[in-house]
Amino acid sequence: MNSMLTLTVATLAAVVAIIFSLQTPLLKLNQAFAPPQIPGTHDYLHSATVIPVPGAIGPESLIFDPNGEGPYTGVADGRILKWQGDGRGWTDFAVTSSQRSECVRPFAPELEHVCGRPLGLRFDKTTGDLYIADAYLGLHVVGPTGGLATKLVSEFEGKPLRFTNDLDIDEDNDIIYFTDSSTVFQRRQFMASILSRDSTGRLFKYHRASKQVTVLLQGLAFANGVALSKDHSYVLVVESTSGRILRFWLQGSEAGKFDVLAQVPGFPDNIRRNSEGEYWVALHSKKGLIGNLISSRSWFGKLLLKLPVNFKQLHALLVGGKAHATAVRLSEEGEVLEILEDCEGKTLKFISEVEEKDGKLWFGSVLMPFVGVYEPK
Repeated sequence: MNSMLTLTVATLAAVVAIIFSLQTPLLKLNQAFAPPQIPGTHDYLHSATVIPVPGAIGPESLIFDPNGEGPYTGVADGRILKWQGDGRGWTDFAVTSSQRSECVRPFAPELEHVCGRPLGLRFDKTTGDLYIADAYLGLHVVGPTGGLATKLVSEFEGKPLRFTNDLDIDEDNDIIYFTDSSTVFQRRQFMASILSRDSTGRLFKYHRASKQVTVLLQGLAFANGVALSKDHSYVLVVESTSGRILRFWLQGSEAGKFDVLAQVPGFPDNIRRNSEGEYWVALHSKKGLIGNLISSRSWFGKLLLKLPVNFKQLHALLVGGKAHATAVRLSEEGEVLEILEDCEGKTLKFISEVEEKDGKLWFGSVLMPFVGVYEPK
């Protein structure tokens, strides 16, 4: 690194520290570090409606069962809930942990390893079983009637999975693809994982009949969302820190190799395929000045971790100080087809997943106490 760049970044870090030491209002942070506008975007998501999740926070993933009922979602206290519709609201459906006597608060990160933290959800369309990627407890499954889920995978080569994140199912070949975001950090340390540019994430294959687990990709920068292609010729995996969507080939002359399907302008979370074979990618946030520096220089993020600032302030730096929502629709070949936003975060913010169902878009968020629904006009 040249001396001018070193001086520039060091100065920027000092400015950041001064901003927080002076308790500068968030508005000032917005003006200094706000992410840029994306050309061609549609600022439509502010017209979405929200469905509160009473007594809960963080409906990360959304999935409908084979009968079209739901959606189902996992929340921060370890429960998986089912939406029963207007008038009936949410009901408890399943849990991944039986040790729930202390799991009474909507948000208690220090208890997540006890209560469980369900993230990615997928139904097996042939059996109606729900498969769950629990950040702390590993890969689980529960039957169509819910209840206590059964553990399938919680370790690999004798070492516990640290951060199980998302999954997709290939019913035809009896395989589940799932991610472990890090071998170093757990879910409640996700900011440290991103800021340090930890690259220990992995993409796994689990064969249900043999119960064999195989690593397909490793060395990933925060392995996150997973989506199998419509023809099952490849599986996609999201790298949240780098903003890349990687394509791992399962069939054809490139089988066993991977390439970059797309680069998105932010920190992507989950990825979901629609009925047309396209993909919706939810961005936790776009990348501003600080986000780009973190993504390109690990030492800068590590420097920020040493500053006397709290989680909320670090998160504000990461997202550019501005709550917003951004969803990107990609073609099968990675072409950007559409970008939808709530640029000011008036209704939606920090989205984690976009699930398309019967012409509507359903939005999850790992931080918010509600689910969003948008119906294009």
